[in-house]
Amino acid sequence: MHRRAISHLRACDPALAAIIDRVGPYRLVPRTDGTHFDYVVRCIVGQQLSGKAAQTIYQRVLDLYGGRRPAPAALLKTPDGKLRAAGLSGRKVEYVKELAARAHRREIAIERLHEMADEEVMETLVRVRGIGRWTAQMVLMFRLGRADILPELDLGVQKAAQRLFRMRKLPTPEKLQKIGAKWAPYRTYAAWYLWRSLELPDATK
Repeated sequence: MHRRAISHLRACDPALAAIIDRVGPYRLVPRTDGTHFDYVVRCIVGQQLSGKAAQTIYQRVLDLYGGRRPAPAALLKTPDGKLRAAGLSGRKVEYVKELAARAHRREIAIERLHEMADEEVMETLVRVRGIGRWTAQMVLMFRLGRADILPELDLGVQKAAQRLFRMRKLPTPEKLQKIGAKWAPYRTYAAWYLWRSLELPDATK
């Protein structure tokens, strides 16, 4: 699929083609270890944090369970104070507990996400307080490996698009969706290349 996706993006968008040439091969590899529940917990833990800080706090959470990933029932039994001591904010404790409760009661079929269509995954996840559209899109892209997701709310993608298309200001999410329509059905690939473009030597110019 990678070759077909890259060929499509090159053909439909010369500006993006130039970025593809500079960035090189597509290297997004979905994270398949652990459970879907654990991955979403990890996403909540990492919201609004740098990658390093998120990993540190997530590891502290795992340490509460002897280094193992907690199942919903185990997380529900954990006192809020222990989770806060691991580094979670009070709000994030509420979010992971609600996710665990809904998963435990089987109100959401979180371990069947891979069987669902993209929109059904979105609808399932955003029902949980603390999980918005952006987080659900990250699950679709980086856990489930879906090929046609454009995270229009992502500041990095917005900044990269602004720079690539020489826009005077950041594109709105709606504008970004219009720009990205031509990238379908491989918008995940386009988003990945936009993120990587911010790491190029002249990205700050």
